[in-house]
Amino acid sequence: MKKTLFSLALVAMFSVGATTTVSAQTKTKAKVVMVGGAAMYPTKNIVENAVNSKDHTTLVAAVKAAGLVETLQSAGPFTVFAPTNDAFGKLPAGTVETLVKPENKATLTKILTYHVVAGRMTSKDLMKAIKGGKGTATLKTVSGGTLTAMMKGSKTIELKDEKGGVSTVTIADVMQSNGVIHVINTVLMPQ
Repeated sequence: MKKTLFSLALVAMFSVGATTTVSAQTKTKAKVVMVGGAAMYPTKNIVENAVNSKDHTTLVAAVKAAGLVETLQSAGPFTVFAPTNDAFGKLPAGTVETLVKPENKATLTKILTYHVVAGRMTSKDLMKAIKGGKGTATLKTVSGGTLTAMMKGSKTIELKDEKGGVSTVTIADVMQSNGVIHVINTVLMPQ
């Protein structure tokens, strides 16, 4: 009987220890989100993570062409709505190639900074702002323009740009050391 109680006590003790370890590991793993086949580490900045996503090679090339790497590596915090390569692929043929030319740097910079909001806005923050705005929230972008955030159903966040285009957040809350990234499926266009 004593041996059985001792065995049960050991099992219980190891089970609690294992649960604690698993919980701690789960919490750590929950903070690392996979984007474009790569882990996005919350201890790295926006640029350090984005360069590893195979779904964001066009965005990274555009950020480099616009000279925004240093800005997006700074302390921030920033909320970045990051279009995927497929999102850029929806633009008319030749648009990206034209935008990354040195003579179009100002236009490219305006488009890219239109995808950035000062501060760290998680999906929870966005949903709260949308609810507080009775269905919409106006977000001021770094470029000086506005985006309208709204809900599609109860869980999907959409963004409407100044030209009426709509983009869906496909991966939310990719936490960064200097902000948060929300992956979107359409490039947003300023006025």
